[in-house]
Amino acid sequence: MAVKVRIPTPLQRLTDGQEVVEGKPGKIIDMIMDLDTRYPGLAERVSEGGKIRRFVNIYLNEEDIRFLNAEETEAKDGDEVSIVPAIAGGRGNL
Repeated sequence: MAVKVRIPTPLQRLTDGQEVVEGKPGKIIDMIMDLDTRYPGLAERVSEGGKIRRFVNIYLNEEDIRFLNAEETEAKDGDEVSIVPAIAGGRGNL
């Protein structure tokens, strides 16, 4: 069994259009680096210097990894990881 990784639409061009790919269990950052070997360019868009970029949110089983152990959070067989780009902008109320 593997970890199910949900890929956001803007990054699916790197995964040949797949919205879900399989990742290896272990630390989130190691899983991202391993995915990059199959889907080049993924790691540089999600991480920098071994850390998850601040405008990228990653959830392990619907829990934000920033409130767990950040990129050192361990994913196990059967877990689900979601990569979600942060959304900003809009217009405030006057």
